[in-house]
Amino acid sequence: MRVLILGGGTIGSSIARMLCPKNSVTLVDINPEIARELDSELDIRAVCGSASQSSVLFQAGAPTADICLALTGIDEINIVGASIARAMGTSRVAARVYSQIFRDLSTFDYRHHFGIDRLLSIENLTAMELACKIREPGAMLIEHFANGEIEMQNVVITKPSPLLGVELGKLKMSPDLRIGTICRNTNTNIASATDTIEIGDTITLFGIRSSVESMKRTLNVPSLQRQSVVIAGGGECGYHLAQILEVRNYKITIFDADRSRCDYLAGQLKKSMVCFGDASQKKVLEELNIGKSDIFVACMGDDENNIMSCVEARELGAEQLFAVINRPDYAAVIGKFGISAAISPQSVLRRQVEGFMHQGPLVYNNSNLLSGEIDVAELEAGKNSLISQQELKDCGLPKQALFAAIISGNTVYVPDAHSIIKPGDTVVSVVHSSCISAMEKLFAPRPD
Repeated sequence: MRVLILGGGTIGSSIARMLCPKNSVTLVDINPEIARELDSELDIRAVCGSASQSSVLFQAGAPTADICLALTGIDEINIVGASIARAMGTSRVAARVYSQIFRDLSTFDYRHHFGIDRLLSIENLTAMELACKIREPGAMLIEHFANGEIEMQNVVITKPSPLLGVELGKLKMSPDLRIGTICRNTNTNIASATDTIEIGDTITLFGIRSSVESMKRTLNVPSLQRQSVVIAGGGECGYHLAQILEVRNYKITIFDADRSRCDYLAGQLKKSMVCFGDASQKKVLEELNIGKSDIFVACMGDDENNIMSCVEARELGAEQLFAVINRPDYAAVIGKFGISAAISPQSVLRRQVEGFMHQGPLVYNNSNLLSGEIDVAELEAGKNSLISQQELKDCGLPKQALFAAIISGNTVYVPDAHSIIKPGDTVVSVVHSSCISAMEKLFAPRPD
């Protein structure tokens, strides 16, 4: 594939290094020294210039690129650069953004306005990864789709309930909910109308959060025992993590060394306690009674400070320790410090980019979320595509495929058998890997 990367910093160069062995990569950076160094070090073409200038993007081959990844450190340059690349002819574009305002649909839809396929927040993705590590009882995974409006949870069935042994097609479930997969005796299959749920199964629920939580209660899934989580660092990563956890009955304390940032967090977070303090100082950790917390998370933006604050928190008595670590050479020594898990933002982004590296109607494919050969894929319906010609029940959907959500403009909904997908709609689907090609044929555009 022809890949255009905007920005040769730590993130951009890391992605270029990952993609260049199997793809034709062109990288744009405004710093001539960085451009020369990457051009000589990697098997790529480096162009020196501003990623937001049309002449530079034209020189870099935007009109014929398959994918443009805008990964500079400036949100506005990423958005403009990706938008220009799309207008020039790049098939698919993604832009990294830091500020939450660019992903907040309540004020303005930047993504659709600028013609960008995906806005990537490394901080939000890292927070999601941390949330998955901080596991709820019976829930092995928590993930969001469709701008966070659709939630996926893996739920372990451990207690009897009225729903057990009843065919799924006969259950009166909320229209905003789908059972995606059933894992029984290590075998994972996509759920069908004739399947039943049994004790010991792990099932995957898709839907709006309230419907997912209601279904968990009906299935007698054990409630989350209230745990205390202390988050050191109130940047975007810590902020997003607090948002995710505070709606799940965790007792959250988040603190930051910047008083103005604390004021912002206090105004945005509804159930979290916000404190002013520097987590790199042991005295501050003692004052906040870190030793009595169940979980301590360090995400202050500096690897050394994150590691040392975890060490201090462990000595004070914190039970589980998590750290955000950027340097890959630190990964081998994390365990020696007693840290439960370290999350690398670069690794998180690399997995997102890998899922994005597709052409045609397949927009994104993640084969790592679910067990077995079950993928979570996003497909876009093309003009005159077979999938857009009739109701879902009549469209010839493979048996090993299920639609979890449809994104139509700014609307997200869980479809039923009578739903009709329109050209341009994006579908979040659970599909066996062997059926991906069949799904692409259903979504592919056709001539008039």
